[in-house]
Amino acid sequence: MSPQPEDEIVAVLKESAEEFIAATVMPEALAGVIPAEGRWSVIECVEHVATVEERFLGRLQPAEGAPPPVDHEKEAAVMTRALNRTNRFQAPEAIQPTGRFKTLPDALEHYRKVRARTAHFAYEHASDLASYTATHPVMGLLNGREALILIAGHSRRHAAQIRETVAALTAK
Repeated sequence: MSPQPEDEIVAVLKESAEEFIAATVMPEALAGVIPAEGRWSVIECVEHVATVEERFLGRLQPAEGAPPPVDHEKEAAVMTRALNRTNRFQAPEAIQPTGRFKTLPDALEHYRKVRARTAHFAYEHASDLASYTATHPVMGLLNGREALILIAGHSRRHAAQIRETVAALTAK
């Protein structure tokens, strides 16, 4: 699903946030439980997603020189790659959870605030999103449209992870 008009990017951000938040519906007592060694609790996962989004949004800057062109095929590929959970990645230390949230409501409130800033940026820059750029450590140079698609895909990717965690914890 590759958004075409900029208002569709805002809608994709909204839909991915709704999916992410819906995935966290669970007994509060389980939200901080680590489901297995090397995995994150739901609270930690929410913290990670908010941290990544906050940092990546902060990297979006007006392009120096000509921005990367709008490429709808690349946008679709960015979303596909973001959603592909075949290969698990170890997050760099800077974006690993630090335990700053003690409750799921606190973590979700922070996530909502970060996503609101992202959606506001998308709305405010709707006419010139492609003229912003950010560099991703794996995907390289992205224009603003692609970066926001990646942000939406990242939260959807972790929504799937959270659904698996919730299913595993409630099955015990």
